[in-house]
Amino acid sequence: MKILILGAGQVGATLAGSLVHENNDITVVDTNSRALAELAEHFDIATVCGKASHPSVLLKAGAKEAEMLIAVTASDEVNMVACEIARRLFKTPNRIARIRASEYLDFPGLFTTEHMTIDTLISPEQAVTDHIRRLLGTPGALQVLDFAGGLARLIGVRVRANGLLAGHKLADLRQHLPDVDVRVAAIYRKGGDSIKPEGGTRIEAGDEVFFIAERGDLERVMAEFQRVEGRYHRIVIAGGGNIGERLASALEDSHSVTLLELDAERARQLASKLDHTLVLNGPASNRELLLEAGIPQADVFCAVTNDDEANIMSSLLAKRLGVRKVITLISNPAYADMMQGSDIDVALSPQQITIGSILTELRQNDVDDVIAVHSLRRGAAEAIEVIAHANCRIAGRAISELKLPAGATIGAVVRTGTVVMGHDDVRIEPGDHVIVFVTDKQEIPEVERLFSRKRSLLQALRS
Repeated sequence: MKILILGAGQVGATLAGSLVHENNDITVVDTNSRALAELAEHFDIATVCGKASHPSVLLKAGAKEAEMLIAVTASDEVNMVACEIARRLFKTPNRIARIRASEYLDFPGLFTTEHMTIDTLISPEQAVTDHIRRLLGTPGALQVLDFAGGLARLIGVRVRANGLLAGHKLADLRQHLPDVDVRVAAIYRKGGDSIKPEGGTRIEAGDEVFFIAERGDLERVMAEFQRVEGRYHRIVIAGGGNIGERLASALEDSHSVTLLELDAERARQLASKLDHTLVLNGPASNRELLLEAGIPQADVFCAVTNDDEANIMSSLLAKRLGVRKVITLISNPAYADMMQGSDIDVALSPQQITIGSILTELRQNDVDDVIAVHSLRRGAAEAIEVIAHANCRIAGRAISELKLPAGATIGAVVRTGTVVMGHDDVRIEPGDHVIVFVTDKQEIPEVERLFSRKRSLLQALRS
């Protein structure tokens, strides 16, 4: 697929690196020639230096031939104008835009056929807020993903020495929970190595395990991997930007929320807008301010400022002062890698959370009825929900009969509102929602081929 990415920032660069390995023709546009040179040095992509909303720049970048345009520059206005120009002048069929300002998002009628047609709006702040809310609703989880409208959930969890299954074989899980159907989709050992989940696989403390279960069974399954944590009640949020404000607004009616904001005027605005949130003015890395916020008694500290260093330092200090759990927003991948194994419990990558929405649109261009795509482990893996059609290659076959790539696992099948775990004897039926976990991104095209509809001889001759 020929894809035009507007913006060579963290999201654009991460997206280009993710897609270039999947036999896509990628062109990146940005005004920063140095950023473009660095991308071109690392990846086999084309680059064009110029303003992404200028018709001449889009023409040079190949907007006429592009099958998809993804506008993720730092400017909402540039993203919107670029999508409109691509539609009107170059007939680019699929257009995705990142829009961050609530002033635009609060008026969805703006993005209609009568005004400005953008096929998919991406709001990073809302995506990150939703992600954190799911984590707060599932104590102990590293990642929480919904499938089939929430009927099934994929949970990432760190195995602790106090977990019931630590030191035992994976097959013992069924003995421990004979009345619970669960499917382990992937296991990652220290160092990031992926281990195929088989009955004889021995679970070790420190392993990162991804499993699929029905929502009602999650706590019982999580207890196999770590001691069950109690519900979170007291939340301290560092950063009163768009994410911090949205998170506080979403939580303040059900939790005790304290918000720390560095800018005095912004703190006053937040105090007047939020009804039940205590707003304190000052740096989140200030020990006395954290003590005033009640960090030693808090359940969770969420660092969501736009400064990685401030997020990391305040999180480490909060952990040292006794907070139970730390969730930290880290944009720089190098920092995220450094924090592995540190006191930071969950390090979130905003660009990876954002990319999941974009990947869903891209996969839908390759395979009919891709419902959702989630980028996992900083882009190294993906979880995909796709509908199996009657004439696709896997319909009517048992999972044991499928020639899945080595790094792919069918975690579950959702059939007419019922979750069926992806055991070997399960047969895929037309209309099933199939949840696939892929540990190697290079195997995505092979997985897509399994779900692509088979063409008739007449269709093949016409193409």
